[in-house]
Amino acid sequence: MDVTKEFKKFFSNSDALVKLIIINVAVFVIYHIIQLCYVLFDATSHFPLDAWLAAPTDLQALLTRPWTLITYMFTHKDILHLLFNMLLLYWFGRIFRLYFSNSQLVNVFILGGLSGVALYIASYNIFPIFATAKYISTIIGASAGVLAVVLAISCYVPRYSINLLFFGPVRLIYIAGFAILLDIISISMNKGNMGGHIAHLGGAFLGYMFALNIRKGKDITSWLTRFFKWCKDLFKPKPKMKVNYKKPSTDDWEYNKQKKDNQAEIDRILDKISKGGYDTLTREEKETLFNQKNK
Repeated sequence: MDVTKEFKKFFSNSDALVKLIIINVAVFVIYHIIQLCYVLFDATSHFPLDAWLAAPTDLQALLTRPWTLITYMFTHKDILHLLFNMLLLYWFGRIFRLYFSNSQLVNVFILGGLSGVALYIASYNIFPIFATAKYISTIIGASAGVLAVVLAISCYVPRYSINLLFFGPVRLIYIAGFAILLDIISISMNKGNMGGHIAHLGGAFLGYMFALNIRKGKDITSWLTRFFKWCKDLFKPKPKMKVNYKKPSTDDWEYNKQKKDNQAEIDRILDKISKGGYDTLTREEKETLFNQKNK
């Protein structure tokens, strides 16, 4: 059995929610395999992998690694961090898919991640408490994107309930509200990860704005779908040009001349038949006469 082929088939047949989870898990596994190789060959100090995946708060560093605005939201170093984010994404993502499309799920997740990292970077470059830390701080994790999905569906169907262990049925809006409150409190309590909780709020805000606008009939994430389509069409191989050769048309004078010459040839053949009979015709003359009858 070709494992790679089976995995590709499974991935292509999966919906957007499963694909997002697979990508996050795959990046986690690849990250730690590479880290293991670095450790075994003592190359960690020479090739800092985090610098290529984590989004920095230092604007000069960010300009040299702009792709980290995307890669950071698919990168986890701690397995519990990954597990919590993926479980939350799976639970709320399934409910999200009951009301919205695959593309909208991806859009909310990515834009939530971008909104989170934007607020995170802005905070480190605005507030004095981060004056020193902004030169060395980085962020990884899908939390902002996940919180965007959580807030989007919780604000869209606030009365939707899910069963929680020890609590029973609880409405989504209460779970979302608790998550936001926890992040706000954690900013002052957990100074070691203040930026992470700020990023969560940025993702949550995007999710809230999505739900607010979708109720008005406007999808604020639709432009991202058009952008993805444009990128896909950009790299799609162009169809080979098909050249059709057409016989050039003749003008009226030449057409009439050909018609007159053909009629003269037919008259000659008929005159030959009347004088000597059909058997006196050559093979070419018989074909000309036959073709004329079938026109």
